[in-house]
Amino acid sequence: MIKEKVAVIGSGNWGTVVAKILGTNVVQQSGFEHEIKMWVFEEMIGERKLTDLINEKHENVKYLPGVSIPENVVAVPDVVEAAKGATILVIVIPHQFVNGVCDKLKGNVHPKVKAISLVKGFYTTESGIRPISHLIKEALKISVCTLSGANLANEIAQEKFSETTIGYKNRHEGKLFKRLFETKYFKVDIVDDVLGVELCGALKNVIAIGAGMIDGLKLGENTKAAIIRIGLLEMKKYIKMFYKGIKDETFFESCGIADVITTCYGGRNRKAAEAFIVTGKSFEQLEKELLNVVTLNSALHKRIINLYYLVLEKRMDQTAILKNRIY
Repeated sequence: MIKEKVAVIGSGNWGTVVAKILGTNVVQQSGFEHEIKMWVFEEMIGERKLTDLINEKHENVKYLPGVSIPENVVAVPDVVEAAKGATILVIVIPHQFVNGVCDKLKGNVHPKVKAISLVKGFYTTESGIRPISHLIKEALKISVCTLSGANLANEIAQEKFSETTIGYKNRHEGKLFKRLFETKYFKVDIVDDVLGVELCGALKNVIAIGAGMIDGLKLGENTKAAIIRIGLLEMKKYIKMFYKGIKDETFFESCGIADVITTCYGGRNRKAAEAFIVTGKSFEQLEKELLNVVTLNSALHKRIINLYYLVLEKRMDQTAILKNRIY
């Protein structure tokens, strides 16, 4: 039997946690090659390359310090080399890098490769927005599943219990990915709703920004609960307004309500939004100080923040925002 060969495209905080899970599972599960190549955007840590440090210490000293990575996970600085021969691509990179990575991978992937996207966000163009899974599917001409859930990376790295949701179109692929990802502490549910899973994950940070602003303004837990409730309703309204075939049940999976709750209390976007109100610092400055990643410095997030102010000042209602397709 031909074994599945796994490659992880990405090595940030969440990507490294995923590599830790998969590196353990491919050894314990049948049907997978044991070696996993993990693409690392090369950086210098002092005088050492990050890839060399990961392969020597079996630890991502920059993005997940103190957590061991299985020795069968090999850091590779060339994305084409990382994906070479892989039959499964696990894509877990910031949304703004997806287009460039796909350009490099075109014509360089296995003809029967399957992908699963853990990317949060949308791909924005002058003509509008596109789900990341659509971008990957069209660029590489491959099948794409999605994974999203109430998954704070550092908690999963410590093997604290968590649930996640995988959206599939082909049930066989959904079951394959469930087997690849599931552990005793990381429970996986699969649903026939690729876009529903993805879009919940993309929009939850909008609600988290509002929740963080409420925290910064010290308006209390009741107000925050109202923001979360209204945000969930608007998220569902938006998704069902512009995308067909989304299942109502998906919103009650880990990728839906659970992820919104977790992000509004423990997420980085909530933390940054609170600091934005309290300190008056720009999001560009806060992302450097608090996040150590590029997440908020985008035209999309800036527009979301501006629209929150318009709604709070009653200069624009929520329905107008939806009709204008701001996201």
